[in-house]
Amino acid sequence: MTTTDETIAAKTATAVKKPASRGQWAVDGRAPLNGNEEFKQADDGLNVRQRIIDTYSKQGIDSIPSDDLHGRMRWWGLYTQRKQGIDAQQTSKLAADALSDKYFMMRIRIDGRILTTEQVRAIAGISRDFARGTADITDRQNIQLHWVEIENVPEIWRRLDEVGLDSVEACGDTPRGFLGSPVAGVAANEIIDTAPVADEIKRRFLGNPKYSNLPRKFKTAITGHPSLDVVHEINDISLVGVRHPDLGPGYDLWVGGGLSTTPRLAERIGVFVSEADAADVWEGVISIFRDYGFRKQRTKARLKFLLAEWGVDKFRQVLEDEYLGRKLPDGPAATPDPSAGPYDHVGIHDQKDGRKYVGFAPTVGRVSGDVLFQVAEHAEAAGSKRVALTPHQKILVLDVDEAAVDSLVRELGELGLQANPSPFRRATMACTGIEYCKLAFVETKGLAARTVDELEQRLDGVAIEPPISLNINGCPNSCARIQVADIGLKGQLVGGEFGFQVHLGGGLASRDRAEAGLGRTVRGLKVTADDLPEYVERVTRTFLDQRSNNAAGNPETFSEWVARAEEDDLK
Repeated sequence: MTTTDETIAAKTATAVKKPASRGQWAVDGRAPLNGNEEFKQADDGLNVRQRIIDTYSKQGIDSIPSDDLHGRMRWWGLYTQRKQGIDAQQTSKLAADALSDKYFMMRIRIDGRILTTEQVRAIAGISRDFARGTADITDRQNIQLHWVEIENVPEIWRRLDEVGLDSVEACGDTPRGFLGSPVAGVAANEIIDTAPVADEIKRRFLGNPKYSNLPRKFKTAITGHPSLDVVHEINDISLVGVRHPDLGPGYDLWVGGGLSTTPRLAERIGVFVSEADAADVWEGVISIFRDYGFRKQRTKARLKFLLAEWGVDKFRQVLEDEYLGRKLPDGPAATPDPSAGPYDHVGIHDQKDGRKYVGFAPTVGRVSGDVLFQVAEHAEAAGSKRVALTPHQKILVLDVDEAAVDSLVRELGELGLQANPSPFRRATMACTGIEYCKLAFVETKGLAARTVDELEQRLDGVAIEPPISLNINGCPNSCARIQVADIGLKGQLVGGEFGFQVHLGGGLASRDRAEAGLGRTVRGLKVTADDLPEYVERVTRTFLDQRSNNAAGNPETFSEWVARAEEDDLK
């Protein structure tokens, strides 16, 4: 063969060579391309429940094989928690077995539903009996327990089942717990009651093997409240209540949001989704993710990466043509209006039936079994049998007669739940942190609580309106949404000490912004835990000193100031 022939043959071979597989089931077939895909294909994560009941709870944690212990048990809301005493330097060096304790974290799914006081008492009892009294309200509206032993898991599930709660698919590569407006069907000013749609999606699709093997986690948010109370811009799918000029109340569809180490804000797909179509559209979007998501690399497997490659027009076309088999009406031309009212629902608010709902702020979402039991008791004393959690680590008591509001506020205030908290107690969030999380480098919950206490003294009497959000995360994964906070702190090692990289000026439409935006990283700035209160005070005072009016003639928001501020003023 001549050189020319060899060149032509090589070019021909290159031209017909099949692209490397990215693990897209609809394109590449289902051959697993990494260890996670192998264990998921070998046995569905939903199947581990019976093994836990029949075998592991009787034979103990040492009987659990690794693929179940560190893999499939997540499909039932169970992670091994961090072994106590392992310092931050070991977080990225040790394998899962070395980092893991013989206890579990368990997530109880709430899915934005309103809880009965009976359900709250059941969670409180589980916390007291099996979780050393722990109970955290997460920013996914779940309840998170710690110190759970495998021997007690079947009894926990039995108690949850009795009151209509569960932990199914609370973790893992599954449709994770939904965010939902905590005042769906309650608030006087809501656009649409989202509870029927959320309930239908849960009934039809959760625990269903057709949707239990996804490329990565899949996060859902649904709201019909004008405060935009479910951070819709950072979920895989969001249904946002709107009023169509011709079709009436329904939903605006957003797809492809997510934070972590590669943050991306969701995009509007441009369709109007009626209440009747909402569950089918949800099924279509999750099916696209299942079939076309990039499974080869877990760091590129979230839906946001597929949307970034396809674009909105192709995504809509595939959704309508391949999965729905029909066209959807075009959505409203404009994005939803900025938040109308407090997105966290803290304070006293009107219900559509003339009664009140009252929102309380625990410090960074940390409560306990004892506190939850008292919440149920005091709610009932105020004439209520319903409680809700929010995506902002807050707790609401619904259906309160106006005459009972003051006593309820006073009694829950004595438990550390405040209906009129200071700005930073209201607007500070924190993830689990190194106390229990195997991925974390820093303490978060305790540090956040101490920082709030100190800021209340340092800034006593200083008017901060709206409150400046302070989000503290123990690692780069952004469970506490650091890139969309006014002040977001990413935990890492700083000169041998644990400390934080700083993100400033992020925010969502629920934060009085016309558009969502990611925070600005301040070059060269690292803040240690000891310096945190002083830093937050300094940047807050600088903002208040330099604050001017924006183009609309209103006082600048923190994020608007950050966008124009000199870098030295942010340090």
